[in-house]
Amino acid sequence: METFGRHLVLEMWDCDREILNNAKRLREILRKAAEEAGATVIRVFCHEFNPKGVTGVALLAESHLTIHTWPDEGYAAADIFTCGQHTDPQLAAQHLISSLKAKDSTTFELKRGSMRTREVAQQSA
Repeated sequence: METFGRHLVLEMWDCDREILNNAKRLREILRKAAEEAGATVIRVFCHEFNPKGVTGVALLAESHLTIHTWPDEGYAAADIFTCGQHTDPQLAAQHLISSLKAKDSTTFELKRGSMRTREVAQQSA
């Protein structure tokens, strides 16, 4: 096995602020993003913060998808971790970017469990 999975770190700016503060809508978006990636959704849960903001988790048979929102800033941060050859986390990322109407985004990808990851971890220890 080359890696144990792909882990995307997704930064999204200038998103739709109403969507970022709507837990029900974010639950639907997380579910659809996971399905777009080819993942099996076990459960989706979102928690609304007072006065604003939502944290959401999609528990997947293949790992997880999480999102944290800051509506006042129009910002959302997401992690998408999938295992297996049949899933594509980039498709989930594209769905999140589109659904949140992000005007700007950055994606970083880690190949979890790869030799390179172990070398970097050992060097920083």
